[in-house]
Amino acid sequence: MNAIGNTPGSSLERRPYKLPGKDRSFRIRGDGKKGVLLIHGLTGAPSEMKSVGRVLHRRGFSLHAPMLAGHGGTEADLLKTGWRDWVDSAKQAYLELAREVDEVYVAGICAGGAIGLELCAAFPEIKGAAAYSMLFEYDGWNMPKITLGAPVIQAVANLPGLRSLSFTQPHPYGFKDERLRGLAENALESLIPGALARMPLGCMHQLYKMAKHVEQVAPTIKAPVLIVHAAEDDMANPRNAYRLSAALGGPSEVVLLEDSYHMVHVDREHVRTGELTASFFGAPLAAAPAARSVAAVNA
Repeated sequence: MNAIGNTPGSSLERRPYKLPGKDRSFRIRGDGKKGVLLIHGLTGAPSEMKSVGRVLHRRGFSLHAPMLAGHGGTEADLLKTGWRDWVDSAKQAYLELAREVDEVYVAGICAGGAIGLELCAAFPEIKGAAAYSMLFEYDGWNMPKITLGAPVIQAVANLPGLRSLSFTQPHPYGFKDERLRGLAENALESLIPGALARMPLGCMHQLYKMAKHVEQVAPTIKAPVLIVHAAEDDMANPRNAYRLSAALGGPSEVVLLEDSYHMVHVDREHVRTGELTASFFGAPLAAAPAARSVAAVNA
């Protein structure tokens, strides 16, 4: 099994955390050799990682998708936590997975990708990472108001009286697929059970702080990193992907998707995202489905 506990920050002693709502974490065992820690986004939930997870499991990976601290409840519950709490809960999940497999990889969406990179900095034994839709700034084509107000938002978002104010992501909600877009607008709970529809300003403040921290520690990350980003990301311009690549101390590969928006792990190209990740993590090519016999076809 993977060696743990030999590097700074990899102590087995972790602060326990209690989820405010139902724990929607999921785990699927593979062959025991390679495992992927799947990390959901801010205000999201583990179920959003299932589409990519199915692809990875078909390619032989064990999966562990934890629910991050503060998630699964209300906006007030989430505001009681900060980015270090989210990272700490992911570290607990990493340590659990590392006991079960020989090699651990991490993959996450937006804030989840940043958390995965923070784990790579703390645990150099992690073999590789995939960062989907990395966000240093809300500067996508659909974020003009947030982009213009970013300096002010970052300065005041955590002030008492303001940090609890929240906003919804505007249409198209990170989806190019119209069916998924409709679910995000009218039935988010059926699309991503346990997710929040609104983002508190205080949590956005924590997201910015975490992204800045990850950029600072990125030169120490030597594990190879796959950076998947939508060319038309409505929330985070592709320059975020290249900014991350430039900051990393190890090898990286940037892949731009042409038929997705921000939610690349769920949107139209989620299968391709999963296949890219599996191949980058060294999985053997998926076996071709067995051909059906003539007798079966004619039955």
